[in-house]
Amino acid sequence: MGLLQDKLVKYDLPQKFKAQGVYPYFRCIESEQHTEVMMSGRKVLMFGSNSYLGLTNHPKVIEAAIEATKKYGTGCAGSRFLNGTLDLHLELEKELAEFVGKEDAIIYSTGFQVNLGVVSCVTSREDYIICDELDHASIVEGRRLSFSTTFKFKHNDMQSLEKELQRCRPESVKLIVVDGVFSMEGDIANLPEIVRLSEKYNASIMVDEAHGLGVLGKQGRGTCDHFGLTPNVDLIMGTFSKSLASLGGFIAADESIINYLRHNSRSYIFSASSTPGATAAARAALHIMQDEPERLQQLWNNTNYSLECFRNLGFEIGHTATPIIPLYVRNMDKTFRVTKMLFDEGVFINPVIPPACSPEDTLIRFSLMATHTREQIDFAIEKLVKCFRQLDIIQ
Repeated sequence: MGLLQDKLVKYDLPQKFKAQGVYPYFRCIESEQHTEVMMSGRKVLMFGSNSYLGLTNHPKVIEAAIEATKKYGTGCAGSRFLNGTLDLHLELEKELAEFVGKEDAIIYSTGFQVNLGVVSCVTSREDYIICDELDHASIVEGRRLSFSTTFKFKHNDMQSLEKELQRCRPESVKLIVVDGVFSMEGDIANLPEIVRLSEKYNASIMVDEAHGLGVLGKQGRGTCDHFGLTPNVDLIMGTFSKSLASLGGFIAADESIINYLRHNSRSYIFSASSTPGATAAARAALHIMQDEPERLQQLWNNTNYSLECFRNLGFEIGHTATPIIPLYVRNMDKTFRVTKMLFDEGVFINPVIPPACSPEDTLIRFSLMATHTREQIDFAIEKLVKCFRQLDIIQ
């Protein structure tokens, strides 16, 4: 065994939880991503999905993917920069830019690659990147690759953000990067105050709308639209893997920024382009978002009902105001145990532990879809109460 194996063989944390029978990852689903899924030959209620509008099995989305695959094949066999640009890509980019209120947009193969490729290249050595400490891991990795000086501010703490802005040279570019909706905590960025500070200190703003698109704003246009601040935000990022029921991501901005990214963003230039099927599926989902507003309304009906239930039952849910509802456990062993107990009761839910959160903030992430029924929500909450009480997480 070589030195690399000698080092990595010491990593045995997963094996310890497997031995206890509570390992909660890579659980195999044998059916479509819906409110109810098949796992190990039995039906389980799905409350761990990011398909907020429930479009992953919509007939129009499936048909669009099939027809695009028939016409263009299964892949593009190259990057967008060279031989991998289809008319389908250009059509979707135009529609996305218009949808989120920007001049232009480009599509990446995944949402992770968007943040990796944008955050790492839009600023230079003499510039600054300022991030919320709870920004998504893809933003963190983009920041690490950048040559700019990087600062972090306390989560949604505007005094902390202002202190970091005051550390920057006034003549340098300053890019504030935040999640619009934070993916584990479910709370919304204080965008009005971020905009005020950006204007005070001549900074630019990038908002990650991965969990805001299809959830907030008119027709699901996101956090920026929700606050009426789209013109004040320089870059708007989105992903296809949540409300748009596919795989991929995009960045939208003015033409000058998109032109620069199109020729300098390495995760865009040097990655194979989004497949025809994924691109067409995302486009179909975008059309359904606009054509079926009742889906967004039902998502919020489910969200408001669930938030009220959890608060009344004594769950600690933090500052969430979205379909992402964190149920704090604050103990890693109990987080894994309660996840296993809930699965045995017929409820699939996701545990959140470091590095996705701090050790004292471990939680169960309860996420809603527009297609959940009231009966399914009530069943899940009943089982959550039972399991949380058994472990003395709530009284």
